[in-house]
Amino acid sequence: MVTSMTGYGRDEAGNGQVNVFAEIKTVNHRFCEHTIRMPRQLLVLEEKVKKKANQYIRRGRVEIFITVEGESLVTKKVKVDWDLADQYVGLMTEVKDKYKLESSITLQDILQLESIFMTEEVPAVPRDLEALLLKSVSGALENLKKMRAHEGQELALDMINQLNRFGEVVAGVKNHAPSVVEKYKTRMEIKLAELTDGQIEDSRIVTEAAIFADKCDINEELTRLDSHVQQFSATLSQNEPIGRKLDFLVQEMNREVNTIGSKANDSLITREVVEMKSLLEKLKEQVQNIE
Repeated sequence: MVTSMTGYGRDEAGNGQVNVFAEIKTVNHRFCEHTIRMPRQLLVLEEKVKKKANQYIRRGRVEIFITVEGESLVTKKVKVDWDLADQYVGLMTEVKDKYKLESSITLQDILQLESIFMTEEVPAVPRDLEALLLKSVSGALENLKKMRAHEGQELALDMINQLNRFGEVVAGVKNHAPSVVEKYKTRMEIKLAELTDGQIEDSRIVTEAAIFADKCDINEELTRLDSHVQQFSATLSQNEPIGRKLDFLVQEMNREVNTIGSKANDSLITREVVEMKSLLEKLKEQVQNIE
């Protein structure tokens, strides 16, 4: 089953007091890479979110966004810096004594010393928030999976069409290849006859034709191309990540086509090599999207 690396999924879960929203999108990547953005109070759950994602995604760049609405995840608590307050009161007392001031230090005087009061945020995570978070992530992953599977089937159909066309071109080259040597032999006979006034040796023609046939023999390359086409087609039906294997096969097919282009001394084969390289380039573009 072909699965695309590109997709999007969203879901939410709530309990009446708080709602958790999970959005997940994936794009192409050589490996599996995660980026998770969530309230910092929930970062302790990051590994569980990643583990859940890995159950669905084996390859691609994964971006997970989690937001929480409803009850606040933090409460604020005011603290007093008593050491600093002691210093302030001590200094005010010294000033009062030194200048023989009769007024006393009041609570209002201390409240004006803002630096001795500190506001501290205390996590206030609802007890069932973890379950809600993982539920929303699971739902988003299921939706993502459906989208990636649907797009994967579209990619598979397109690749099958390209692959079938490629196979037809390879078959055409295979049928045409034997005539290349015969055409060369005929051209050589005509050329030698012109140069020697018809006095030519059959053994020389046979030898030259044999040398040429050996240089332009592409049977091995065509056989390997047939094998690669069959492997590519069979791989498309495997129920596992196949992107890297398909990428390898396209590279090998391209290597064989390049060799055929360098060995085949024939204009028709040269044109077909251009067509095969064009089809392989289209296959390569699609393979880059496969998990």
